[in-house]
Amino acid sequence: MERSLRSARVANFVYFALCGTLIGTWVVHIPAIEEQVGISHATLGSLLVLLGLGAFVGMRVAGRLADRLGANVVLAIGGVLSSTTLVLPGLSPNLWTLAGALLVFGFCNGCLDVSMNAHAVHVEKAYNRPIMSAFHAMFSVGGVIAALVGVGTASAGLSPSLGMATVGAAGIVIALVSARALLPTAPPTTTAAGQQARAGKRRKPPRRIWTLAVLAAMVMLAEGAANDWSALHLKDILGAPASTAAFAYGTYAAAMTTGRLLADRIAGRFGPMAVLRYGAATAAVGITIVAVTPWIWAAFAGWALFGLGLSGCVPQLYSATWRVDPSAAGANVSRVAGLGYLGMLSGPAVIGWLTHLVPLNHAFLLLTLLCAISATAAGVLRTGSGRTRETVPSGHRPPVRHDA
Repeated sequence: MERSLRSARVANFVYFALCGTLIGTWVVHIPAIEEQVGISHATLGSLLVLLGLGAFVGMRVAGRLADRLGANVVLAIGGVLSSTTLVLPGLSPNLWTLAGALLVFGFCNGCLDVSMNAHAVHVEKAYNRPIMSAFHAMFSVGGVIAALVGVGTASAGLSPSLGMATVGAAGIVIALVSARALLPTAPPTTTAAGQQARAGKRRKPPRRIWTLAVLAAMVMLAEGAANDWSALHLKDILGAPASTAAFAYGTYAAAMTTGRLLADRIAGRFGPMAVLRYGAATAAVGITIVAVTPWIWAAFAGWALFGLGLSGCVPQLYSATWRVDPSAAGANVSRVAGLGYLGMLSGPAVIGWLTHLVPLNHAFLLLTLLCAISATAAGVLRTGSGRTRETVPSGHRPPVRHDA
């Protein structure tokens, strides 16, 4: 039993890394595909909305299916479909085919994203201790893998379609092999809630789920803003050379990955509420430093604090969906992840709009406000008993269940 649980955890790690690799592979091929199709940066920006729209719809569909069929089933299918459709943007000869390709790939990747998080919630529940942040760290590792593979395929002179097809083919094999180790996670049919989920009846989600979703949107809006504006901040506001400015995002990303590798231990000792509260507060301090400092070295420190603080916040929000309603974990993860994803997509645009009114560094103060609100609202992660994490007395750990 313990061996199968460890295998399921490893498989879930693989799926997170796979998702990061697939998205990263698309990202590193964007310049080549843009040139291949013959579109401008502005047109590409509009097409990316379709990618986000497809992902959002895929998340909602996958969440419901995960509760009816089991997150393991949807995860395996999502991994195969996302890997299969990766090649579509690389094969696109014109604007319209690229638009359709991004919509389809976004949908499939959204299915993969929600189902891997829903399965991770089940695995974490079986482990009876926080492990969600480490899964999200593997997504970041997948991005690094994609960058290395992208450099390799470009050096070998492979076309975007061939390079993406190679990664996609490997992804199909990895998804199929890893699927065997996943936990059967279909909800039990013996309870009224389980029967309702099986029957596909819609239940009104608890207000707490929407609170978690709004918090995810605020935190991920901050993440999205950092992705697109960190390097430009050092270059345009502090006058750093382009080579130096590029390290701003690297500093932020490295700190976030490190934080995600550490956050589970912190959550296990102090509880998820502490991770969200003090993490968001740390992020607020970091981005405030970025907004007001005239020194490059201080800006690097600020971006590092920002990434470190944000690193454990979203995984705790995902984990909390189980405690709200175990029988609807998939649908609830899709709500939290879907609204969070919209926040991440809108983050760069919101900061861009604010730059029409104030300088870029002052626009970052909006992120300070959002992080401060998230820290203040961290009490939503309390359990019904008032404790911030579920505990099981020593020697009374429940057996691993494969139907929940």
